[in-house]
Amino acid sequence: MRARPAVLLWLQRDLRLHDHPAWHEALRLAGPDGVVVPVFVWPDDDEEGGWPLGAAARVWLHHALVALDADLRARGSRLVVRAGPTLPTLQGLASALGGARVVFHGRPEGFARRREAALLAAAGRDARRIDDADIARPRDLRTGSGGPYRVFTPMYRTFLAQTVVEPPLPAPSSLPAVPDAIADEPVQALGLLPRIPWDEPMMRGWTPGEQGARAALTAFVAGPGPGYDTLRDRPGEAGTSRLSPALAFGELSAREAYVCAAAAGDALAPWQRQLVWRVFGRNLLAIDERLPDQPLQPRFGAFPWRDDAAALRAWQRGRTGYPIVDAGMRELWARGWMHNRVRMIVGSFLVKDLLLPWQAGERWFWDTLVDADLGNNAMGWQWVAGCGADAAPYFRVFHPTTQSRRYDADGAYLRRWLPELALLPDRWIHEPAAAPPLVLLEAGVRLGRDYPMPIVDHAAARDAALAAFRALPPA
Repeated sequence: MRARPAVLLWLQRDLRLHDHPAWHEALRLAGPDGVVVPVFVWPDDDEEGGWPLGAAARVWLHHALVALDADLRARGSRLVVRAGPTLPTLQGLASALGGARVVFHGRPEGFARRREAALLAAAGRDARRIDDADIARPRDLRTGSGGPYRVFTPMYRTFLAQTVVEPPLPAPSSLPAVPDAIADEPVQALGLLPRIPWDEPMMRGWTPGEQGARAALTAFVAGPGPGYDTLRDRPGEAGTSRLSPALAFGELSAREAYVCAAAAGDALAPWQRQLVWRVFGRNLLAIDERLPDQPLQPRFGAFPWRDDAAALRAWQRGRTGYPIVDAGMRELWARGWMHNRVRMIVGSFLVKDLLLPWQAGERWFWDTLVDADLGNNAMGWQWVAGCGADAAPYFRVFHPTTQSRRYDADGAYLRRWLPELALLPDRWIHEPAAAPPLVLLEAGVRLGRDYPMPIVDHAAARDAALAAFRALPPA
């Protein structure tokens, strides 16, 4: 009897069915009589180039895989999960099928591309790497000289002028069954969840998986989305989409998000720009894999960063004495997520008030964010540290108290995450160390006990940071 054509669909950061070019290609290659086996391989740590997925993102991934398996079973298939190493695992599955082709979406990280290249070399014509459903492909966004963009604004202009975003692909309505010869292993076998269930409070209010992501997209576009440009900088209001985890794990394609927003009119153009910014981060990572580890402006290699474990710990725990910084760090710890405006504030505080290396902040975010994305995380930290390819000028130092008063004027965000300050009047909640003793007494705040005194003087810290910058060798 002739064997049925078999295709392994290797899933990485594309955990969905809608707008999934690799699914369509796998089904085409299998034909009407063939089988497609969707497989997720949890890679060994040493395959991840020093960046194995952080604890919070592993929790999200667990739930995303469970949701995907349920969606596949509803269409007659199931998700095959295995622990790595990746290449021999895929080869073993192909052998169990009597030979199979492999189709996958590529990733931008250098270590991932080397892993994919090893598969392509080993499998030859039986493996195919295809473009993910991103808004634009790197090869389509080139400078006039044909090179990749290293500055966002001209890349964005090129995108607007030249890119026609294709409509999203539909999800397959039914799928071939996975052969019984391929053993079932539960997602739980990957060990992504912590042994002590600290993750349960963090996951409240989140709905991982494609269905949750698409529902959140619809709700955002119909609700706060049209006011995004006004609301996006106010952490005390629900003005952002909170879709970053779904985009990071590919539960929602960026293309579907972009097209859905475009259908809602020009009011969502600022949010669409943010989706293109994510493309920029992926492109930067693809052209320069130093991005997560080294400053892209070489002179910052000589920057005199401090080594202060106590200051780093105070920042991580939300105990700096600057309420907007502390609220953001506590939100991160509690929810695995932080409002984007506050991410910039806490980042600036780490590298310019505390003079601690941006890589320390990047690593902390990597371990605590459910939306951890290597390109965007690294690009964001290099941006705020002033050392990236397209970074904020180093002399742009956020004043945490001014930022707090500007973007959380009524203190709603601060009161949510710093309940010990909740009774302070709006005037003083942004700067309790400056409040009169009677105001502190009436609010029940004992500085140094209930809430810390500032661990650094911002004005002096700013001067020290700028002096260190001026001492660097010229660009």
